[in-house]
Amino acid sequence: MTTPIALTIAGSDSSGGAGIQADLKTFAALGVYGASVITALTAQNTTGVSGIHQVPAEFVAAQIDAVFSDLDIGAVKIGMVAQPASIDAIVAGLTRWSPKHVVLDPVMVATSGDRLLAAEAVDALRTKLIPRASVITPNLPEAAALLDEPVAREEAEVKDQGRRLLALGCKVVLIKGGHGEGAESIDYLIDADGAVVLAAPRIATRNTHGTGCSLSSAIAAGLAKGEGMATAVARAKAWVSAAIAAADRFSVGRGHGPVHHFHRFY
Repeated sequence: MTTPIALTIAGSDSSGGAGIQADLKTFAALGVYGASVITALTAQNTTGVSGIHQVPAEFVAAQIDAVFSDLDIGAVKIGMVAQPASIDAIVAGLTRWSPKHVVLDPVMVATSGDRLLAAEAVDALRTKLIPRASVITPNLPEAAALLDEPVAREEAEVKDQGRRLLALGCKVVLIKGGHGEGAESIDYLIDADGAVVLAAPRIATRNTHGTGCSLSSAIAAGLAKGEGMATAVARAKAWVSAAIAAADRFSVGRGHGPVHHFHRFY
């Protein structure tokens, strides 16, 4: 029996709700073995980020090579990559090892509002990493920032931004609507064939720390298990929606608490 394995390349969240920790919890919850490459250490909790310590790019590369040389990686999720040198190391690693699926979550700002991506890294993300991605998963502000435009307000604007993000070289764009308004949280899955609308009830909770990390990891988990892109995305959204709905069963921290990754189990 083949064990599905997914790799997360991202930053560590010392409070355990986002980043590497959320990714590994997501993989485990969805029946996938998780490996990790840490790009940065953050000092953070549910109220905010108080410090970021970058992992040297050559050590990011060493982690990538160590994992790929031994493990059969079915999908890669990429999260926080805050410096251009790390992006270069990751792109070189992807070139060396050619994973079948790459899920890129262009993390720029934490749920608390703290900026996680240096301005000079945005262009490297746009020109070097996005073209390597099977799917990118920006939220509405991130999609706008990648295009240097205002945040989309209407469905037609969201779809137009999605098409222009596709033109940067990725195969699929999932624009997440969690920052939007209305009774439903609407995501748009956009590829060369058009757009699919994925809607879920908007859940009233402040415990949304790590939501984006967990969604992109859930997509990677589905791809690692052999699911097609549309199926992996739809199942990931349903799973994250349930994790958000169960988040208030936790009492963790004084700010934006984590979602409940293991809602199916306890």
